[in-house]
Amino acid sequence: MNGNNSLFLNSAASNPQNNFFLIAGPCVVENEKMVFDISERVNAICKRLEIPYIFKASYRKANRTSISSFTGIGDKEALQLIHQAGKSLNIPTTTDIHAAAEAELAAQFVDVLQIPAFLCRQTDLLLAAAATNKIVNVKKGQFVSGPAMKFAVDKIKQAGNENVWLTERGNSFGYQDLIVDYRNIPWMKELGVPVIMDCTHSLQQPNQTSGVTGGNPQLIETIAKAAIAVGADGLFIETHPNPSQAKSDGANMLQLDLLEGLLEKLVALRGSIV
Repeated sequence: MNGNNSLFLNSAASNPQNNFFLIAGPCVVENEKMVFDISERVNAICKRLEIPYIFKASYRKANRTSISSFTGIGDKEALQLIHQAGKSLNIPTTTDIHAAAEAELAAQFVDVLQIPAFLCRQTDLLLAAAATNKIVNVKKGQFVSGPAMKFAVDKIKQAGNENVWLTERGNSFGYQDLIVDYRNIPWMKELGVPVIMDCTHSLQQPNQTSGVTGGNPQLIETIAKAAIAVGADGLFIETHPNPSQAKSDGANMLQLDLLEGLLEKLVALRGSIV
């Protein structure tokens, strides 16, 4: 990551006078064309709207429901594509990791390491991510309250890394749904770290008997507006040109053509609040 990106990450996440920042991209790297088409399109929109942008894509999906689900094109190939997208556009990048051994590898290619929600209590994973000195974005577990994320923050900071972000993504509601408690955003901000709202995964309907996770993407705008209204520092949105054809999480992704209009509304809302 170059100096400009480092400055961007620090200012975008900590200065309340700035616009919200956006983490966006496909759920998983499917191919080279998709990575560059999405990153270039979103970057152009964010430049026009003056939204700091971080490109996101998983290099490998380790937490799929079915054994037959797509997991990736190969770790290093996918990481290289994420890195190349960030370098060509001069923007920061992020991907998720699932085991301690993955932290060092992923840190060679991206600027922010994302910890999946189900793994937010995995001490060895948090410590390995902290040891890279990258920003560590921990998604709040579906089974955890906002204030309880203090312990994840403490683990990373006590390992010597002060660069911690937290992401809200809803709490389990029965067996096949999630609900967002917006109190968690101000509660987690009290921990002294930037807080992001995951506007797409919070609308998942997991554990479907089909083996494919469902979702409610028609409510993405509602989730995003509410998050801005209660003070989220950033938004996380997975997007794809054709979600119905996406190889992972298509049921809750935002169609790429709808992103610009949504962001225009959110920038206007943010401007009316700050």
